[in-house]
Amino acid sequence: MEDQEQNAHKIGAPPELKQISEVVWELPIGYKPGMLVPARIIATKELIDSMDGGVFKQISNVACLPGIQKFAYCMSDGHWGYGFPIGGVAAFDVENGGVISPGGIGFDINCGMRLMTTNLTVEEVRPKIKQLVDELYKAVPAGVGCKGFVKLTKEQFKEVMIDGAQWCQRNSYATADDVENIEDNGKIPRADASKVSDKAIQRGFDQLGTLGSGNHYLEIQEVKKENIYDAKAAKIMGITGEGQIVIMVHCGSRGMGHQIGTDYLKLFLDIMPKYGITILDKELACAPFSSPEGQDYYAAMACAANMAFANRQVITHRIREVFAKVFQKTQEELGIKLVYDVAHNIAKLEKYIIDGKEKELLVHRKGSTRAFGPAKNAYLPKKYASIGQPVILGGSMETGSYLLLGTDQAAETFSSTAHGAGRTMSRAKAKNLVRGDVLQKDMEKRGIYVHGVTMAGLAEEAGQAYKDIEVVVDSLEKAGITKRVVALKPIGNVKG
Repeated sequence: MEDQEQNAHKIGAPPELKQISEVVWELPIGYKPGMLVPARIIATKELIDSMDGGVFKQISNVACLPGIQKFAYCMSDGHWGYGFPIGGVAAFDVENGGVISPGGIGFDINCGMRLMTTNLTVEEVRPKIKQLVDELYKAVPAGVGCKGFVKLTKEQFKEVMIDGAQWCQRNSYATADDVENIEDNGKIPRADASKVSDKAIQRGFDQLGTLGSGNHYLEIQEVKKENIYDAKAAKIMGITGEGQIVIMVHCGSRGMGHQIGTDYLKLFLDIMPKYGITILDKELACAPFSSPEGQDYYAAMACAANMAFANRQVITHRIREVFAKVFQKTQEELGIKLVYDVAHNIAKLEKYIIDGKEKELLVHRKGSTRAFGPAKNAYLPKKYASIGQPVILGGSMETGSYLLLGTDQAAETFSSTAHGAGRTMSRAKAKNLVRGDVLQKDMEKRGIYVHGVTMAGLAEEAGQAYKDIEVVVDSLEKAGITKRVVALKPIGNVKG
């Protein structure tokens, strides 16, 4: 662990890294004792040359976990994380000793992305952007420890944990169309509130409808005609053309997810000897998925994931209220519709062909996004059956984000792709290099109004702290696992 920390931010790939294709790189099984499969990284040479050393160390550690199938993957946005690198993907055979690991899911369980379209144009919105962002800042609490407006008892909160966004629909915070356009209809099955500690419930039950802190945000974005790469797919997703305003939300399960991760990581460290499991990094503590402890964690993880779906849905409800107030229009006139909502910190049971046979696998995605192509249409809303799953890839608040589509070829990476641009520097380094107040004024001059909780928080999220999103998206497209639909440019941002 000490060695890992010392080397995490040293730049440069190990000499054993082999180039398989233009954007696929591999550390062979022999790179490290105990590797069961090779480790693969999806990236251009430019990205590989700038990756921190922790990525190569961590993804090869993942390749040693029991039951892993085919490859351990890291996506183009990869950087050093906890256990898995951010951008990590690994799938485990649930019937033959495959494990579940909190370090492969992330502590902010179901941190994810949501994109909404509107009927508004940039000409209508820009004159009111300050008022709009400031009102959104008041309506959607941000920052560490913030509390939401939905007042629940702990027993009521357990219903949210079980039913997710479907609880929101029953309680008038969601429409049927909203629920249809959320991954798994906003409800991960097998959730069991009895597997969640009282401390985790205490940390989460009053946080519904809150952004939180760090890199979480609520962003108002503009569609420009020249940034539409697939007009047909864009139209199916509700992107109609020049000057349209869309809204993006990035947040997760808040303190509840963090506590569940902490609780089960400690438990798994204690019980691994019972199952004869040894690991190279204690941050990869795990349990056989089929074990009682593994099943308990999955049930608790599903609770946090459902809370996160509900959290983003309640935020959507608040967004609709604020837009109606600022623009003096009904919600129907505003046409705020959900394109899609997808998780990027989660483990999911999915079926894939391995060595000619279909297997049920537990796919860990840690800072990576599901990217089903049309062949997986049974998992998708009917309107996306012919084009594939929308993929929302967040960039920095300065440079913008992307709406992509998953592909059938992504089955090679267990239908997974990158979740964002990916950091290139630590938060501490960003704060040393950037002054938040100066950044805020500079962004406003460039037509982006940002309202953050703290100036230090803004500095941490400066565009220079992130990889070039164009290079990241290009590498994913060259790998064939996603394709561009539209680039989205920020004009206003509420920053956690």
